Amino acid sequence: MTKVAFASDHAGYDLKKHLENLMESRGYEICDFGTDSTESCDYPDFAHPAAEAVESGKCAFGICMCGSGNGIQMTLNKHQGIRAALCWLPEIASLAKQHNNANILVLPARFISEKEAEEILDAYLNAEYEGGRHQRRIDKIPVA
Repeated sequence: MTKVAFASDHAGYDLKKHLENLMESRGYEICDFGTDSTESCDYPDFAHPAAEAVESGKCAFGICMCGSGNGIQMTLNKHQGIRAALCWLPEIASLAKQHNNANILVLPARFISEKEAEEILDAYLNAEYEGGRHQRRIDKIPVA
């Protein structure tokens, strides 16, 4: 069973729960790193553990969200082994996987509907990394 890391702040909580239920119904195992309510909180508290789970291989990939997606994406991408992609359209999610081998999908919870989030998620899940010339670029991303 594939394990998936989930994390959000208060703004992304409802969408996170919706997508967790969807993924569970599809046979994925959910690793929820928080938050656990819509009470105001700080996204880095949940983004860092989710990123560490993906980096270590505990989880195959991640799905994270906050209000705009920007803050949580910035936090996730501080981890050298993470390639978190902020996606608001299915086509962007496909390209994030095909060209950038994104290992965390980031969603802007306040700017997309549940239906749009499902379409973006499906595009990400159905895309395959193309490798080739893209790997050369990915190899240049880490600082250390």
